[in-house]
Amino acid sequence: MRLDYNLLPLFLAVAEEANFRAAADRLGVTRSAVSQGVQRLEDSFGATLVTRTTRAVRLTEAGQQLYEALGQPMSDIVQALEGVGGDQSPRGKLRIAVTSIAEPFLSGTLIATFAEAHPHVTVDVTVTDNEFDIVAAGFDAGVRLGDVIEQDMVAVPIGGQVREAVVAAPAYLAARGVPEHPRDLAQHRCIGWRSSPEAAPYRWEFEENGTPFTVSVEPQITTNDLRFMLRSALAGAGITFATEETFRPYVESGALVSLLEPYLPPFPGFYIYFPNRRNMAPKLRALIDHIKAHSSDERRGRLR
Repeated sequence: MRLDYNLLPLFLAVAEEANFRAAADRLGVTRSAVSQGVQRLEDSFGATLVTRTTRAVRLTEAGQQLYEALGQPMSDIVQALEGVGGDQSPRGKLRIAVTSIAEPFLSGTLIATFAEAHPHVTVDVTVTDNEFDIVAAGFDAGVRLGDVIEQDMVAVPIGGQVREAVVAAPAYLAARGVPEHPRDLAQHRCIGWRSSPEAAPYRWEFEENGTPFTVSVEPQITTNDLRFMLRSALAGAGITFATEETFRPYVESGALVSLLEPYLPPFPGFYIYFPNRRNMAPKLRALIDHIKAHSSDERRGRLR
């Protein structure tokens, strides 16, 4: 590893200021000089040291290792530097923020097979529907629907297209009737979803003759827990709305009935997203490769 030791003060300033412009001001150089210097340092190690977006800057696992190494006595620094980015096998903690509706990721199969293939990676999944900066919060990646991911992120699809579904229990429909059009939902008991107590219930989205529209139902029951929403529907509490994959086993068994299907076309599904590709941590690269292989296997299975 050829390392330009003159670049280390640039890295230290960024690590301590958590801001490239503040680091440049502290050192009396331009912001581009700091950015390019840190990039050269990352290329030397073959590892991303600093995750940066337009909103936040934070040290990666390798960056934190380097920062701690530079705080040691000089006699120990050279030896410590050799360990930064030196092991390119997937290992360490992988923190991922995942929306609760991302069934393709949360099904269990994807992470179970990844964990078996990569025993030295610890996977820490936080299921949350709050929208926040994953970099500032210390996550390696997030999983969301594609239309809510920031433009400066790299996004890789998980599975294919998804559809929303409107469902209810047979007993509820026998007692209250079957809605023929989304506007009929206003006459029914509905079970709604919201991301947090402060948020309004999610508006149910439909399409007719190529024109999208939303229905603002007035749910009698509202929750941020998909499991409670599902169980309430199974108990006959009303009509509810979520991704088709959430309800598939219950529709296939007859415990729930799928409604209004002509008004629910498929749309781009879930993506895992992260700040950049260059010098990606081996643990994250391993997960991305695993997701791509898993998605390909699922597509081949559907074609058989």
